[in-house]
Amino acid sequence: MQVRVGSVAGAVVVAVALAATLGGCAKSADGAGKSASSASSDAQSEGARETATASGGSIGAAGSACELPVRFDIAKRWKARAIDAEAELSKASKGSDGDLSGSLADAFLRQGPVTAACEIDAKPAGHIGFLRVWTGKAGKADAGSVLRGFVAAEDNAGKAKYHSFRTGGGLTGVEVEYLYTSKLLDETKKETALAVGTPDGPVVLHLGGMDSEEHEAMRPAYELAKQTLELS
Repeated sequence: MQVRVGSVAGAVVVAVALAATLGGCAKSADGAGKSASSASSDAQSEGARETATASGGSIGAAGSACELPVRFDIAKRWKARAIDAEAELSKASKGSDGDLSGSLADAFLRQGPVTAACEIDAKPAGHIGFLRVWTGKAGKADAGSVLRGFVAAEDNAGKAKYHSFRTGGGLTGVEVEYLYTSKLLDETKKETALAVGTPDGPVVLHLGGMDSEEHEAMRPAYELAKQTLELS
């Protein structure tokens, strides 16, 4: 299940506090409605589009904003932050709701065989959405199986198209493009994700967005990450 509203850690706190209300909202869009969409459209100047293809530095290596089994470039002005999933899960399980809080946190922080590890926020660059990184435990599962498990764990996902690819850093992996339908918003939008295998376990990069228009506007940043992806 994927987090659709705000940051992962922040969404966990809100979800735990308002469990009954947010139980069906975890898969809502990355924004807060049409007004946000209009504001984002106004912000997408030609300069913002060019920024999406410019590197703002890399993450993944030791000492970077997110330490990961891989490293890659993030688009200029996109903001990366690490997610300590185990700490968030432990904190939620000790909350006043006990098992309910823990279950909600688990739903936000895990999707199929992988766990949230990092999110790169596009808002500073004028977009509404995130590029999120998920990691899994080392094992025998290949990238394709991991990616299919990731998509299968997301309700209301369909029309998935998979293909192999090779990064500029020499890694091979599997990529998927699919459609996600939000029952809350009664809207279908594009999603894209990829998976690669590393000695430390699989890594999934996922690009969402408030709607298909935002998704396409952020694709250059996703492609930048994909082309520069290599082992840390």
